[in-house]
Amino acid sequence: MPTIFKIEDDKLQEEIIKVMKTIFDPEIPVDIYELGLIYEVVSDKENNVNIMMTLTSPMCPVAETLPPEVEQKIGHIEDVKSSKIELVWDPPWEQSMMSESAKLELDMF
Repeated sequence: MPTIFKIEDDKLQEEIIKVMKTIFDPEIPVDIYELGLIYEVVSDKENNVNIMMTLTSPMCPVAETLPPEVEQKIGHIEDVKSSKIELVWDPPWEQSMMSESAKLELDMF
């Protein structure tokens, strides 16, 4: 399931992706974007960014820290006015949601 972007500013979208690629699930050596944990990214005209994301499991040990980290790092992007994370469990994450590069990184072919 590829990330859905509803952002009019291509530069802002690229910057958000760049930042997401610096955030890693500590148990898996792949960033959250390539893992497929980011479902949707939406921004309004004032660049308030809302991100719908999940975790690899509801029992994920970073459930308390990873979403706030994403919110903080996206919120520090120069053109972003605010950022908000919505943690969702539907659809549940599964390995097929990973990008091809993530699967290669984890030798899953």
